[in-house]
Amino acid sequence: MRALMTAIAYFGTFLTVGYVAKRLLDKWMARHGEDLHEVQTQGKNGGRVDRFLLGFWYKDR
Repeated sequence: MRALMTAIAYFGTFLTVGYVAKRLLDKWMARHGEDLHEVQTQGKNGGRVDRFLLGFWYKDR
């Protein structure tokens, strides 16, 4: 039972912080008229970047 309570406290904290951060970021982006697509296209090459992840190369769209 103690292990379950420890897991809930540990993972629950990360989930709560992540949820609150997402909500705050969504509100900030809505207030400033931004959306995720506009932010992603501001990167180099208009958002198309080759990346290496877990042994594979892929292109962001």
